[in-house]
Amino acid sequence: MFQMTAQARSGFDWKSIAQQYGLTISFIILCFSLTLLSDRFLTVNNLTNILRQSTINGIIAVGMTLIILTRGIDLSVGSILALSAVITADVLQKSTPVYFALPFGLLIGAGLGLISGWLVTKMRVPPFIATLGVMTFGRGLALTYTQGKPITGLPEAFRFVGVGYLWSIPMPVVIAFAVFAIGYIALTRMKFGEYIHAIGNNEIAARLSGIPVKKYVVSTYVITGALSALAGQILIARLNSAQPVTGIGFEFDAIAAVVVGGTSFEGGEGSILGTLLGVLIIAVINNGLNLLDVPSFYQSVVKGLVIASALLIHKALK
Repeated sequence: MFQMTAQARSGFDWKSIAQQYGLTISFIILCFSLTLLSDRFLTVNNLTNILRQSTINGIIAVGMTLIILTRGIDLSVGSILALSAVITADVLQKSTPVYFALPFGLLIGAGLGLISGWLVTKMRVPPFIATLGVMTFGRGLALTYTQGKPITGLPEAFRFVGVGYLWSIPMPVVIAFAVFAIGYIALTRMKFGEYIHAIGNNEIAARLSGIPVKKYVVSTYVITGALSALAGQILIARLNSAQPVTGIGFEFDAIAAVVVGGTSFEGGEGSILGTLLGVLIIAVINNGLNLLDVPSFYQSVVKGLVIASALLIHKALK
């Protein structure tokens, strides 16, 4: 009987359990710890606030997941957000209908994403360098377009995107949920997801099997650009102000969420559900540190440690 028990114990695959449920368990432990440390954490208002604050990073992170799955990276998302936001705000101030201004802003983001994708696939520029260039170009253009000044006083019809509610649910949360749902379906139920994973696993093999690699890689940058623009529109609708310096550092938050969520920089490994948990973990950490009155400069240290730990754990479990 002792031998059977020993065999059962030895047959219990802790590594497999950690790979499948480690992120979820970590999230639960984090929430439980903050509940004990602060009586303000587990309240309806605070949880709603966490969801609302995570929407911007979450929407961008969906696109970042696609890019990292193909072994790429995008440093330009914050600048794309800023440029599309100020252009959307300026167009709205000229009495342009909301139903025209919103798609126009998304096209700006998609266009910048197309430039990044073109540089990466056609010009063979490494993704880091290509998107760094687009980041600098986009930020400079946003500052030039506004002369460094904010654009304020947006129409109430547009502000619904950032401060409105749908069935008592904040509109940004509804939009973010829709983005995650579409991303999940695209990666798990469509050829798009199959091809993206194949490209990340082995680009040469994917090309030889007939997958139009360049087309799909470019599409990930275009989608990420459009999602960055969407995030920017939600942000300025909530703040009632569009500033050219908005979005600085957003790329690092998105990358952090994707990495914490288990998507590998080596490509081909990752999921939208993992990214969702990564986004929530980052949001809960930020919220918890604020509730505990931790100084802002220490918060960056904590987030850095979380990202480093996620990378080390992911490497150890492979």
